[in-house]
Amino acid sequence: MKIAFLAMSGIRAHDPELLELGLTLPGFVERSRQVAALPSLGLLYLAAVTPAGHELAYYEAEGDGSEPEEVYAADLVAISTFSAQAFEAYAIADRLRARGVKVALGGLHVSALPEEAARHADYVVIGEGEHVWPRVVALAAANAPGRILDARDFAPVDVAALPVPRYDLLGARPYNRYTVQTARGCPWRCEFCASTVMLRERYRRRPVAEVVRDVEAILALAPDAFLELADDNTFVDKEWGKELCRALAPLGLKWFTETDVSVADDPELLELMAAAGCRQVLVGLEAPGAAGLAGLEQRADFKRARAAGYADAIARIQEHGVTVNGCFVLGLDGHGPEVFDAVYDFAERTALYEVQITYLTAFPGTPLYTRLAREGRLIEPERWDLCTLFDVNYRPLGMSVDALRAGMRDLSRRLYTAEALERRRAPFRARRRARRAS
Repeated sequence: MKIAFLAMSGIRAHDPELLELGLTLPGFVERSRQVAALPSLGLLYLAAVTPAGHELAYYEAEGDGSEPEEVYAADLVAISTFSAQAFEAYAIADRLRARGVKVALGGLHVSALPEEAARHADYVVIGEGEHVWPRVVALAAANAPGRILDARDFAPVDVAALPVPRYDLLGARPYNRYTVQTARGCPWRCEFCASTVMLRERYRRRPVAEVVRDVEAILALAPDAFLELADDNTFVDKEWGKELCRALAPLGLKWFTETDVSVADDPELLELMAAAGCRQVLVGLEAPGAAGLAGLEQRADFKRARAAGYADAIARIQEHGVTVNGCFVLGLDGHGPEVFDAVYDFAERTALYEVQITYLTAFPGTPLYTRLAREGRLIEPERWDLCTLFDVNYRPLGMSVDALRAGMRDLSRRLYTAEALERRRAPFRARRRARRAS
């Protein structure tokens, strides 16, 4: 068979004022472009576990929700999607099926709402797909009737035995970042986190040698590649993290990852990260203080307990030559209108190199969605296209919807001016120059 893997990528937003701001404010645009330019690692893993004897190709859907004409030459098309792009993915799937192409749907949104997805696909995959996908291929080859396949009915995915993703299928596309995975899952299980819908297994680290193998495969394709570790929380295990950094250091890399604030507790790890080429860590701070953080995690109030030390943690990380992208979720239940000034003041006081602000977003399948639905606080419960992180689709407790939107827009204007960016970044650059001169 001819099998096509179709990625849905790009940032989505419907708020016209934020869209207009996004055209001019560099802080928003920079991260948007980076996310939009990431290849789909999940689809590349599926390609790697596809049984031999099939012709494979990788495609990207366009930003307007259209698909390349070449996908219609395939016998089977796999589409992985997030909630914000779900309606676009369904529309593409419907067009493909109308022309006789079989479609398999998977990903975070589909894992949460498989029955909905089944109205638009021949085969639906719930959860991690590596062990399920060969079965989907066999069913499609046999022209078998459509069905929903659940990863829980197959053996758990052993991350120590994952193959090299099929990076070669990316060809000469001009990605500004390439993804490699070092771990799956996160122990904190935040109420709003969508990845827990799909990654039901415990937090799992990959063998360091296997990570290096994948990195070398990327470098063979793109020798100057900037890497993004496609993890939810890379450095949960500090000793394993040190082993990883020691192995990456000789490769001369530049890379980015997500982790939690506890990385600041280990100076040796920070030194190794910098030596290994880590340029930035994205840390989910969520709020500039303890207000709003109670009950955020399902297992422990980790972030609330750490909030008082956020400023010191940021300083320690950035003093080691690694910038911090501090992420804040606006509209938490403990947030009133004062949160916008608090975020701005915190970013200025701590000289955060990057700041990311989003709305609290209730993704389907998450504990947050269930709770807000039970409380009657969802405005349009099935408007998945509003699950963008940049659109409000719920009623906050501490302010009106309009106040939340207005505060977000005003904060964006203040955070992302060229002057504000330079003011926050200047201290880090000065320290870097001093280190090089010493």
